[in-house]
Amino acid sequence: MRVPNSVVLPVGTHVDCCREEEVEEKRHDIMAKITAMLVERKSNLTHFINNLEGSKEPEFYMDQWERLKEMESCTLTILNLVAVNCTDHHDIKKLEATILEHVKNEELFPEVVRVLPPVYRQVEAAIVDIAQSEEMADHGMMDLQYLLSKLSQCEHLANLGRELLQDILRYLHRIGLVVWYEEIKHLESTVFLQPTFLITMFKLLVRYHLVQQLESIS
Repeated sequence: MRVPNSVVLPVGTHVDCCREEEVEEKRHDIMAKITAMLVERKSNLTHFINNLEGSKEPEFYMDQWERLKEMESCTLTILNLVAVNCTDHHDIKKLEATILEHVKNEELFPEVVRVLPPVYRQVEAAIVDIAQSEEMADHGMMDLQYLLSKLSQCEHLANLGRELLQDILRYLHRIGLVVWYEEIKHLESTVFLQPTFLITMFKLLVRYHLVQQLESIS
């Protein structure tokens, strides 16, 4: 909801635990709830904006007003829910095909037709090699400057500059190959070449009913 022009594909799992008619009922219910949630969000934002504009001293709330207006401009495209049985390889392949079909849709993703400079592919391939090398630690964390020096050792990337690398990392971050939190001061010089490590860490730290689990420990 905070990312401009987001496209969301809802995925319903555990189809194998439901009867066929239940799947359709749940699909309809989920899509209806998502639609209602978006309508409520739009209504709430409009209400908050109107309140700020109607205040006696609106200039004091300019920062809040700008943030709300920015959120209001973030459009969200919700695609039809895909129901899958995660124990069925055929269903997983069907989900993969659906995702690829949507990603190639120029109306949903206008940038899909953009042609990348060859250096983007070269850096991408080099980073994959580094991430899969034996010297790479399991956590996949690497200092940005050290990554630049490693890439510069490749003959065809000898002239790679930091600014260009940062542009390429933004692209690789968007497609999910790496994770680079450039907007976070303490992490701006660290590149995560193994995003799956972060997922594992988050699963350990952010858990459902975590507070109750901790309280149950004597």
